Amino acid sequence: MCDTSTPLVFAGDSMPVFRALSKVAKQALLAPACGCQPLTVAIRNISFSPRQVTSGSDASFHSVSFSETDHPKVLITGGLGQLGVGLAKLLRYAHCSIYTVYKSINLLHCRCIYKCNVLHKNVFYIIKLYLLTHRKRFGKNNVILSDIRKPPSNVFHSGPFIYSDILDYKNLREIVVNNRITWLVHYSALLSAVGEANVALARAVNITGLHNILDIAAEHGLRLFVPSTIGAFGPTSPRNPTPDLCVQRPRTIYGVSKVHAELMGEYYHHRYGLDFRCLRYPGIISADSQPGGGTTDYAVQIFHDAVKTGKFECNLKPDTRLPMMYIDDCLRATLEVMEAPAESLSMRTYNINAMSFTPEELAKEVQKQLPDLQVTYEIDSVRQAIADSWPMNFDDSNARNDWCWKHDYDLPELVQTMLNFIGSDSRIAQAN
Repeated sequence: MCDTSTPLVFAGDSMPVFRALSKVAKQALLAPACGCQPLTVAIRNISFSPRQVTSGSDASFHSVSFSETDHPKVLITGGLGQLGVGLAKLLRYAHCSIYTVYKSINLLHCRCIYKCNVLHKNVFYIIKLYLLTHRKRFGKNNVILSDIRKPPSNVFHSGPFIYSDILDYKNLREIVVNNRITWLVHYSALLSAVGEANVALARAVNITGLHNILDIAAEHGLRLFVPSTIGAFGPTSPRNPTPDLCVQRPRTIYGVSKVHAELMGEYYHHRYGLDFRCLRYPGIISADSQPGGGTTDYAVQIFHDAVKTGKFECNLKPDTRLPMMYIDDCLRATLEVMEAPAESLSMRTYNINAMSFTPEELAKEVQKQLPDLQVTYEIDSVRQAIADSWPMNFDDSNARNDWCWKHDYDLPELVQTMLNFIGSDSRIAQAN
């Protein structure tokens, strides 16, 4: 269960300076300058994760804590997809503002800030010092992106990148051994609509490739993350809400392969002790990348079209409700479940959710910012059939209870963020 009354501490930092900062922080919080009652603070632990190592040949795994200089060494497969580049940036560097940290420890819930207009200056100072000394999370060279495609220049120069084909077992094994990998994030997959157009390739990448990943992860004692999806459910699943454990029975090769990944990962965990972790992602919305063949891609395309042309044609019915999430929440959830202590996980596959909306609701929210946007509907029968078999809303209460998952972006924040990001890019392009 999540502890919401933990005092402000920076777990994982053993250096005296941070012990001193922690002490000052607690004093500042227990004795606010405004004279209000002491404040109880909730904080997500900022800590390094244990890694799993094999002991002999008996496939038993033991947790070993990382020191400040011994971060996880992370390999991300399918790294040039929608999520890989963003996750690499998150793992390499701690990109967060003072306000973000201030909000994350729930100081904004202290009503005296509004009543007395008192800022906790001491706490801001402590957080600023912490951020200045923690610009790196795992470090640039400890996170390796991999793919079978040539990376763009900005990705290539942002940190280590190597060629990796998950269907080439020997090549993948050499990469893990030569780079002393301890965490493996497996993003290589063909998405729903693309998979239906090429079932044989989807079966090879999504299933055969997964088998290679599982075997190598088990052999070398890796902590393995494999994402799942709303597509892992089918028309006989409860749809509103969809719990973690229920009938699944998907009807796409993408969904079938993801159920297979969930069950195989759990089997390897129970049979071989593999530290397998999995999140069922809702539709992920990102301004950094173009739509990549998924059924929920309309929720990304609408922002590009709204800014560039003022016209958007949606390929799903206006009342098609699906669970969605902004990419920053998705990547943070991935990091948090990977860092969660093993004993806090009551299961190995979790639903996560942030919001649930229809194309019509999204269009109306966008039109609040861009009133001239024109929306029409040209239904794609294949994508509509897929969407109609998926959950309308996720029940993610287990994730919220077990490892304190909490989303930051609701629909209004999502729309504003996307329009700001894409709009600024468009203005730069026009200027150039």
